[in-house]
Amino acid sequence: MPAAAPETPNPWASPVAFVAADPPRAGRLAVRTAPDPTAPPDLATAPDQTPPAPAVGLPGQTPWALLDPVDGAVHVRTVAVHWIDIGDALTLLGDTERPTHPAAVFWRSALRLALHLIARGRLLPGLSPGDLDAWRVGPLDADDAEQITALAEAMPPEAHAVPLPSTGADPNLLPDPRTLVRAFLDAVADTLPRSPAAADATGTPAFAAAPPRRLPALRGWAEEIAAGADSGVRISLRLDTEDPVEDWADVGPGSFRVVVQLHSLADPTRVIDAAACWAATDAVPTGFDGRTRVDAVLAIRRAALHWEPLGRLLSQTVPAETAITDDEVFDLLGSAARRLAAAGVDVHLPRALGRDLTTRLVAGGGSTAPDTTAHFDDLQPLHLDWQLALGGHPLTDAERDLLAEAHRPVVRLRDQWLLVDPDLLDRARRTHTPPLPAVDALRLALAGHTVVDGTDVEVVAVDALETLRTRIADPEHDTEPVPAPAALAATLRDYQLRGLRWLDRMTSLGLGCCLADDMGLGKTITVIALHLHRRTRHPDTGPTLVVCPASLLGNWEREITRFAPHTPVRRFHGGTRTLDDVTDGIVLTTYATMRLDTTALSTVTWGLLVADEAQHVKNHRSRTATALRRIPTRARVALTGTPVENNLTELWAILDWTTPGLLGTLPSFRRDTAALHRPPTPGPDAPRDQAAHRLARLVRPFLLRRHKSDPGIAPELPAKTETDHPAPLTTEQTGLYEAVVRETLHRIASAEAMHRRGLILGLLTALKQICNHPAQYLKETRPRLHNRSGKLAVLDELVDAITAADGSVLVFTQYVAMARLLRDHLTGRGIPVQLLHGGTPVDRREEQIRRFQDGEVPVFLLSLKAAGTGLNLTRADHVVHYDRWWNPAVEAQATDRAHRIGQTRPVQVHRLIAEGTLEDRIAAMLAAKRDLADAVLTTGEQALTELTDSELAEAIELRSRP
Repeated sequence: MPAAAPETPNPWASPVAFVAADPPRAGRLAVRTAPDPTAPPDLATAPDQTPPAPAVGLPGQTPWALLDPVDGAVHVRTVAVHWIDIGDALTLLGDTERPTHPAAVFWRSALRLALHLIARGRLLPGLSPGDLDAWRVGPLDADDAEQITALAEAMPPEAHAVPLPSTGADPNLLPDPRTLVRAFLDAVADTLPRSPAAADATGTPAFAAAPPRRLPALRGWAEEIAAGADSGVRISLRLDTEDPVEDWADVGPGSFRVVVQLHSLADPTRVIDAAACWAATDAVPTGFDGRTRVDAVLAIRRAALHWEPLGRLLSQTVPAETAITDDEVFDLLGSAARRLAAAGVDVHLPRALGRDLTTRLVAGGGSTAPDTTAHFDDLQPLHLDWQLALGGHPLTDAERDLLAEAHRPVVRLRDQWLLVDPDLLDRARRTHTPPLPAVDALRLALAGHTVVDGTDVEVVAVDALETLRTRIADPEHDTEPVPAPAALAATLRDYQLRGLRWLDRMTSLGLGCCLADDMGLGKTITVIALHLHRRTRHPDTGPTLVVCPASLLGNWEREITRFAPHTPVRRFHGGTRTLDDVTDGIVLTTYATMRLDTTALSTVTWGLLVADEAQHVKNHRSRTATALRRIPTRARVALTGTPVENNLTELWAILDWTTPGLLGTLPSFRRDTAALHRPPTPGPDAPRDQAAHRLARLVRPFLLRRHKSDPGIAPELPAKTETDHPAPLTTEQTGLYEAVVRETLHRIASAEAMHRRGLILGLLTALKQICNHPAQYLKETRPRLHNRSGKLAVLDELVDAITAADGSVLVFTQYVAMARLLRDHLTGRGIPVQLLHGGTPVDRREEQIRRFQDGEVPVFLLSLKAAGTGLNLTRADHVVHYDRWWNPAVEAQATDRAHRIGQTRPVQVHRLIAEGTLEDRIAAMLAAKRDLADAVLTTGEQALTELTDSELAEAIELRSRP
C-alpha cells in the first residue's frame, strides 16, 4: 500500500511581509525562512519552526529594512525569503488550522477585508503607474476607509518590512502602513477577476488575462476612475429652504433646495457645506485636501445617476446647492432616498419638520367570524389595510382624509408640521385592499412583517385573526386542559399528554400540523388518543384514515387493538379491500394502495387524515403527494421523525399538505429561505439569522419537534452507546479495491459531464460492495464467504458475543444482496436469523416482528430502506450498521427501532468501517463536520460527483492506517 503523504510544511509560522509591484497582481508575499543571528531576538525565526515548502517560491537573499518591535528603530539585515504569489496566497492564507505568525494573521485579516470589498462590488478597472491594465478596490465609503485605517494601525512590526534595491538606499523610508494595506487590497483585486475563461468571454485579454497589457491611450479615462476610487470625501444632501422659516404655512412651491455637504473620509467628524470648500482661497478647510473639489464633483456625478436633479449642479461653477420643485421633494423623500442611500449618499431633513408618521398593515378586518370562535375554516377572505399613526397613535378618519387630500410634502396635523413622503400619502388614500385569502392573512400575521415596494412593513392582526394567532403562537402553551381519553387503555407520559393537547388545539381550529417527535417517543399512541378525544367531543366527527408504509400496518393495528380495544379498525389493503359501511373507527392503508385507490378513498369524508412517515410526501410533485391532497378531510396530521432530511423544500412539502398555502408558493419559499443556505456571518442582524428567525416564527406553531435528549421528555429511556469498529481489508479486497480505483479513475479522466457523474456513482457503489464482501461485488451465485471479508469477521465476533450473553441484534445494510449473503453465512454457522426487505409480504413481516420480539430469533437482518422507520423492535439491545449510509439521520432512524419507548436495556450501536477506504474517510468527515461532510449530509453521493479528479482520487485512495 502507498505510504501516507507527509504533512505539507507550514509556510506561515515565520514573519511575512508584502512587497507591492506594478501591476498590483505582481505583488508578492515574502516569508522569512531562516533566523538571522545578527538580528534582534524578536525578529528571528525560532529554530524549531518548519521552513516553508519549496513549492511556494524560490529562496533568495537580499538586504531588508526591518522594524524592531522593541526599540522602534529600523535595521538593515540580509535575510532568506520564499516568495509567494498572490494567487497562491489566497489558498494558503485560508488555512486556519495551522499555527501562524502574527504577521501572517495580519495579512489573513487583510485578505478577508479584500474579499469582503470585492464581494460587495467595490472593484474598479484602471491603469497602473506603468500604464498596465489593473483592477483596484473602490469606490470606498466611510466605513471602508475606517476599516482600512484600523487594520493599518494594527500592523505588527514584522509585517512592516521592505527589500532594499541597493545597500545605499535609505532604510528609514519604510512604506506607510495604510499605503501598504491599500497596495495589498489592490493586488488581491487585480488577481481574482483574471482567468483564461474570462479572457475568452470578453474577447480581449485586457483586464481579464494574467499577462499585463500596456494601454497608455486609456490614461485619461483611468485617472478619472482612479480619482473616484481614491476619493477622500463622500457627500450627503440636506433638504433646506431658501430662507429661515417661521411659519411653514408660508412656504410655497419652489421654496425647497438641496444643499451638498462634504464628509472627510480621513476624519468622518469633519463635515462642511460644499460652498465653504469653494469659498476657501488660501487654504482648504481642516480635514480636507487639495483634491477635495475634484472628489466632490466626481461624487456628485455618481449620485446624479441615482437622482437626476443633481445633474443641474454639474453645470454650476460652484456645485453647492440647487432649488427643487415639490414633485422633486416628493421623489427625494420616496424612492430617490432609497436609491441614494444604496449608493452611500444620505439625505438629511429639516429638524423643524416632524417625521413621526408611521404606517403598518392591519390584517383581519372584514372577517365575519366572532372573536371567541376563531376557527380557521370560519374565516372569510380578509382585508389587509394600511393603518397610519402619529407618535404611535392611529390617525382618525378625519386626519386620514386630510392627509389623503394633501398635494404638498408639508402637512399640518395635531398642531405640528410634518414632512410626508409620497408612499405615505398613497397609503393614506387607500381605503380597502382586495380581499386576502385567510391562509395568506394568517401567514402574514404570524410572520409579523411583509415587504412592500422593497420596504419591510410591520403586519398586525385584529379581530378573529388575532384571536387565532394568539391561540396557536405557542405550541407548548396549554390554553385548555385536555385529559387523556377515558377509552384509552394506557397512561400517557407528560410530554405525550402535551402533544395530545397541541394536536387537539390545532385540529379543532381547522388547521393541519406536523408532530415531529424523535422516533420512539410514542407518536402512534398520541394519535390514537387524539382520535378517541375527538370522538368523545364530537361523536359525528367521522372516521380517521391512517396512511403509512406497508411495514407499519401491523404495528398500527396492534397498537390500536392494545390501547383502544373498543375502536373499530380495518385495513384498506389487499385484493378484498372495501370501504363499505365505514362511518367510524380507524382505517389503515398504505401509500401504494392510496395511489391506486384514491378515488375510492375520496368518497369518504374523513374526520382526520394521518400521514405516518410523512417524509414519503417530501416530493410535492410525486404521485403519492398528489393523491394524498385529493382525499377530503376535516383535519390533517403529519407524523415524521425527520421533517428535514436533506433540504428545507421537504419541510415546505409536508406543511403545504397539512395547511395548504401556509408557507406560500415553493418559489417564494425558496426565495425567502435562500439566506439560510449561505455561510453564517457575524452580527445580530446577519441575513442568515434574520431568515431563520422569520421562518421559525411562521413554522413553530404548526410543527412540534421534540428530541429524546430534551429535559423531561423520556428520562427513563436507557443509555445508548455508539462504537466504530475498524475492519481491515483482506488481501482479496485490497486487490479488488485498488484495481477498481485505478481503472475507473482512468475512464473518469476522459469522461464528460453526465457520463462522468455516472462513472463516479458506479465507482462509489463498487467500492462499498468490495468493502462489504468480494462476493457481493463479483455477484457470485455460489460464493465461499468465510475468510474473504474483514467486515464479516468483525460481525462474526460481535454476533458470537451478543448471542452468548442472550442478547438480540438488528443488522442493517443498504443492500438486499448483502443481507442475503449474511443470512446464508449465519445460517451456515447454526445461528437463528431472519431477513426483512422491501419485497417481504406484509403478513410475513408481521410474523417476523412477532418472532423477534418474542425472543425466538436473536439476529434480525434488515434492509435499511425497508425497515429503517416505523418498526418497534425493542427486544434488540444491539444495533449493527454493516455499511455506512450517506445521511446519518437515516442511520439514526434505524437505530431508533431499538432505542425507543419500551426499551428497558442499554442499547449498543456498532458501525463497521473498512480501514483506509472511502468508508474511513466518510466516517472521519461526518465526525469532523468539515466542508465535504456538510455537502455529503446535504446531497449524499451526488456531492462527490462534483469533485475534481485529484480531489476524488484523494477521497477514495486506499491508505494504510497509522
